[in-house]
Amino acid sequence: MNPQRRIALVTGGARRIGAAIARQLHAQGYDLALHYRHSAQDARALAAELEAARADSVLLLQADLDAFDRLPELVAATVGRYGRLDALVNNASAYYATPFGQAAPQQWDELFASNARAPFFLSQAAAPHLRASRGAIVSITDIHAERPLPNHSIYCMAKAALVMMTKSLARELAPDVRVNAVAPGNILWSDNPVKAETAEVLRQRVPLQRQGQPEDIASAVLWLLQGNDYVTGQVLAVDGGRSVFM
Repeated sequence: MNPQRRIALVTGGARRIGAAIARQLHAQGYDLALHYRHSAQDARALAAELEAARADSVLLLQADLDAFDRLPELVAATVGRYGRLDALVNNASAYYATPFGQAAPQQWDELFASNARAPFFLSQAAAPHLRASRGAIVSITDIHAERPLPNHSIYCMAKAALVMMTKSLARELAPDVRVNAVAPGNILWSDNPVKAETAEVLRQRVPLQRQGQPEDIASAVLWLLQGNDYVTGQVLAVDGGRSVFM
């Protein structure tokens, strides 16, 4: 344990945006607790990559965030390993369509568990440690927390709850802990025809006329964690300007 190193717990850190965040924070000197659910192979490969750059700098933590008792365990394991916690990044997220008229309670529970309940109770467990280090929380929400995405009402509602959590905890934890969020636009390609996933739709709806990259989100997270200590309660849209269009 090196008391000079900052420590970050990143949920859903094994791949995609989570892995980009992990690499960015690690490159800036953070030691990491990387949570994953099913992506064990990806998690181990990423840990090996980061450990090769700096030994004893990564702790892998497997957990299903739907299981409430695992949430404080993630924080306890992180502090048990490193002795402190400076940053919590709530990145893990479930995402799929729930067309109105066909939605089921199980889908509600799953989407709210990963996108709202887990971030809240992880933040609650982490708060005493973050107060001690005057740390920060950054959550990954979505521009569709404020603009409905057809057939995804439950997901949008859950992300809207995460936005309100960000604003509420910014008041609850001030002045010791800053709490912010990043709202990605179209970063990862998918087959969803409603989102800006084609070159033509990008030209029509995204002022910068290009798809974003996971590294764009990672750099925003890093800035909110350590680039400006007078920012709290904010949701930073990283969307190429998509949110200025209806």
